[in-house]
Amino acid sequence: MSYRVVNPYNGELIKEFPAATDKEVEQALTDANNFYQQAKEQPIEQRAEQLSALADEFTKRNDYYASFLTANMGKLISEARGEVKKTVAFARYYVENGAAALVDQDYTAMADRKAHLEFSSTGAVVAVEPWNFPYTQVMRVFAPNFILGNPVILKHASIVPECAQAFDDACQAAGLPKGAFKNLFATYDQVNQMIGDPRVQGVALTGSEKAGKLIAAEAGHNLKKSTMELGGTDVCIVLNDADLKKAVAGAVSGRLRNAGQACTSAKRYLVQSGIYDEFLTAIKKEFAKYQPGDPLNEKTTLAPLSSKSAQQNLQKQVKAVLDGGAKVLWGDPTAVEGPGAFFKPLIISGMTYDNPMYDHELFGPVAQLYKVDDEKGIVELANHSNYGLGGAIYSENLDKARKLASKIETGQIAVNQPLSSLPELPFGGIKKSGYGRELSNLGIREFANIKTVLG
Repeated sequence: MSYRVVNPYNGELIKEFPAATDKEVEQALTDANNFYQQAKEQPIEQRAEQLSALADEFTKRNDYYASFLTANMGKLISEARGEVKKTVAFARYYVENGAAALVDQDYTAMADRKAHLEFSSTGAVVAVEPWNFPYTQVMRVFAPNFILGNPVILKHASIVPECAQAFDDACQAAGLPKGAFKNLFATYDQVNQMIGDPRVQGVALTGSEKAGKLIAAEAGHNLKKSTMELGGTDVCIVLNDADLKKAVAGAVSGRLRNAGQACTSAKRYLVQSGIYDEFLTAIKKEFAKYQPGDPLNEKTTLAPLSSKSAQQNLQKQVKAVLDGGAKVLWGDPTAVEGPGAFFKPLIISGMTYDNPMYDHELFGPVAQLYKVDDEKGIVELANHSNYGLGGAIYSENLDKARKLASKIETGQIAVNQPLSSLPELPFGGIKKSGYGRELSNLGIREFANIKTVLG
């Protein structure tokens, strides 16, 4: 496996990193196990102070860490700074709330007996993380497990190695204990080797369905606990009584932020017929405001995709969509030439169930628009998917919106706002969007030994 930084704005090779040696893998496992054993005797409050120091490091050097996001995967510099801030927020949450989530919990047994639950560490967690949010995805796994006392070994996406190393460097700069976190430029064989090692007791993956199947199978083969946060075909539902301005703003930002490269992007707009025409007119105007350019330029509104291969793959998907009978409502579907990885935003319609791309995730600035007459049709269309990660509903009738939200088969859904991951709320999906939860008090318990003590 090649770990290479290629600037997606201009196609220039920035840096290459050598793959980890087997000796380095063994050393990482040894250091991780040493930390795991030592942390059993360490007060949680001490790790909270160390995690706070890591948050301070990212805060003090926001621009420095943000620059790697832009260079490695093309994120707009403003969005890059925002990701660093969110990385800090995830850490701060567990600094302030991690210990409370691990307090012994009383449980009722029989009338004449008492029981309680204890939450304790289990061992190293291997984190296989994606390129689209290179820091926040790592912190979502690292922060709760560090507080718990589980070390984390990172295998990051091969196109963001500078981001992976920067996170490791930040941990060292903050003075975190040796073995608590280690980035490895590991091969897939080495990842499987680590999953099979008894010092590793958990595997966390965020990525594609294909990657999830491979890693989950390896974890299952070795009887290791795993969590999977995979793709999605999230819906953005706009009811007739929605605030049009709010719905359009949320739908557009929900689809085009991070150049459309988010698992929880608003990929399918399901719009009631009474507001459909106004909504379409308004989103066309908003989509036209997004102009590609240098992601380091503060005025640029649309970043390139993460890589040339991502651009080419999305182009093939769009061709299959149109060949399958869908049509373009707005935008130019022709390929963007040149060394950069830009992709022109599109609004398409006419995606029927038999379209070869109907239930595939389009990872980029492509919105699918559906006109639906009633809420029954909305529920049927929304749930006609093998995925169930997130979604959003826009309506001025909050009671109706919340009842509708309960009928959508998904791990999370937002009302009158784009879906966003918040540190205090559980994050995860169902169906082929994965299993397990990150963030909140649930996330810190995913790789904990939840021990029942009776008596």
